[in-house]
Amino acid sequence: MAAYLTQELEWGGCADTATNALDAELFANPALECASVEVPLDYGAPEGERAQIALTRLPARGEAEGSLLINPGGPGGAGTSFVASHLPQWQEGPVAERFDIVGFDPRGIGASTPALDCYTDEEYDAGDVPRFGAVYDITSAEQAADHAQRCIEGSGGVENLANAGSANVVRDMDVMREVLGDEQLTFLGYSYGSEIGAQYLAAHPDKVRAVVLDSAVGPDWTPSELRLAQFAASQARFDELAALCAESPGCVLGSDPAAANQRLHEIVAPLVEAPAATADGRHVSVWDVYLGITAGLAAEAHWPSLISALTELDAGRAEEILALRDGFYSRTADGVYATDIDTNIAVRCMDWPRLTAEEQTALAREVANVAPMFGIDVLTAGTYHSECEAWPASPTRDEPWLPADLEGLPEALVVSLTGDPATPYPGGVSMARTLGASLLTVEGKQHGAYLLGGSKCVDDAVNAYILDLETPPVDARCSL
Repeated sequence: MAAYLTQELEWGGCADTATNALDAELFANPALECASVEVPLDYGAPEGERAQIALTRLPARGEAEGSLLINPGGPGGAGTSFVASHLPQWQEGPVAERFDIVGFDPRGIGASTPALDCYTDEEYDAGDVPRFGAVYDITSAEQAADHAQRCIEGSGGVENLANAGSANVVRDMDVMREVLGDEQLTFLGYSYGSEIGAQYLAAHPDKVRAVVLDSAVGPDWTPSELRLAQFAASQARFDELAALCAESPGCVLGSDPAAANQRLHEIVAPLVEAPAATADGRHVSVWDVYLGITAGLAAEAHWPSLISALTELDAGRAEEILALRDGFYSRTADGVYATDIDTNIAVRCMDWPRLTAEEQTALAREVANVAPMFGIDVLTAGTYHSECEAWPASPTRDEPWLPADLEGLPEALVVSLTGDPATPYPGGVSMARTLGASLLTVEGKQHGAYLLGGSKCVDDAVNAYILDLETPPVDARCSL
């Protein structure tokens, strides 16, 4: 590993890091620098093929005490784009006074190589992909095998898929820490980023200075339990949205919030057989609608947009719900899907235990029970096969992915929102308990708090921890 740990980064312009027109505009800012770090594709054979991990850096305004390494979640989110898109907040905040702000694209994501691709952006636009509702709509072993083969061919072979899991991402983080010149890691991870941050903390406690886990995932949940908790939380947010809508005359979901699920089913029913056309020639399926709803429920600030989109959809106009669906995928105006869904599947297939067709089908039924808004036949009826059923390599992450008997860890900071629809609050409580970490509870209904919620209370608490390792008091609470 010496060749990897002693490499010198060549920081320069960011033109080659941009993967879409929006990124090209953001990365044109001269305040940003970009580089790539080489890591073994397979840590079992470090002398073999290499992967390149893309980095974007905002250098510290003063003398840098180290780097703040950032992952925005997913799996599939690009840390380079996250830093670039939030550049004004970093430039105006206190952390960049003393730390270089460094975002990275985990292997297979964004500008990192080798890229992991199963389907083109055009195929995602057309819906010619395994679509996600309650589970992926893979209804036979043949479809599962075809899906896996598409991923093998599009990603450059089995080896690239076999090494996509979080275990390797955590190893990559340790190489990045060393190459960035930091004796200890300072890390900020959102959502899935909380998983790799916690895994790093458990694997290398002596190499950790500070770890912030925002919107943390519950480490004691099985993957199916996590999915059900997410759907239950989304249903709770939808129930609240329906109650808010009912306060206005002519609410598209009706005047009785208790009947809102059935009313939603009536709105989406026409799209089951005939996707709705939009002015630009694209078509919106029922699957797209539910992705748009999920995106709209992700933050309370988006609820008026979701109500408007459903109102428009009920009138036969699908442009607004399509815009929300595109937001779920981070689809840019030039048709590029900035959130890498193919890599998301690849990572989860290498992280999570395989579900049998019986288990996958049962999961779809359970989703309909905990989240009746999803309980339409096209999303939950029939037999379903896991998207990972024919994956060409076995999972590489332990199950459970965090040991329950961790002791002597440096104190991390977990930030968890009470109304988070994607990583429900009990998961954050569990993460803090498992790690012996400090917990900051945030009253709010969205996914992600630090720098994302406009809360000075949250930002000040996280800044104090990152800068001076000052944790909030026990039972500390903020609100958005």
